[in-house]
Amino acid sequence: MKNVSPTYLKHQFLIAMPHMADPNFAQTLTYIVEHTANGAMGLVVNRPQELNLADILEQLRPEIDPPARCQSVPIYIGGPVQTDRGFVLHPTGPKFQATVDLEGVSLSTSQDVLFAIADGVGPEQSVITLGYAGWEAGQLEAELASNAWLTCPFDADILFNTASELRLEAAAAKLRVNLSLLTSQAGHA
Repeated sequence: MKNVSPTYLKHQFLIAMPHMADPNFAQTLTYIVEHTANGAMGLVVNRPQELNLADILEQLRPEIDPPARCQSVPIYIGGPVQTDRGFVLHPTGPKFQATVDLEGVSLSTSQDVLFAIADGVGPEQSVITLGYAGWEAGQLEAELASNAWLTCPFDADILFNTASELRLEAAAAKLRVNLSLLTSQAGHA
């Protein structure tokens, strides 16, 4: 018998299917940071919230007025888990106190990356989120089997050079899929 290793989705996008009922994930594009037999972790990358980087910096270092440019740096809702915890996706390059390389993109979770961005010496491109999406062992696989998600290869251009409101459709277009034409019904041969 052939030993078949499972396929994991680390460093890919998840596209929420149009019938996704969970309000945390309806109409979302999620970047998968980690996926193993023990579960998965991802960051929703197309849901900006009311906060911007200036708001966050006022909390982290209230004695310093944030530069005006920080008001135009959006903060995204990364998912419903630990919504007070920050995550910064950025192109591979500078390292910060807590940076992990993920095949052409890096994830930093320390405050120094936020200060570097604010001070104009950090990554020029970034997606800053609060919170993350988490799946227990087998949960994401079950959701995929029930057609809750489409998977899409990672594309840095979608993440960093596409307006947030266009990222979901851009990822679907990469697969040549029109989300408005999809149905919740699935057939299995």
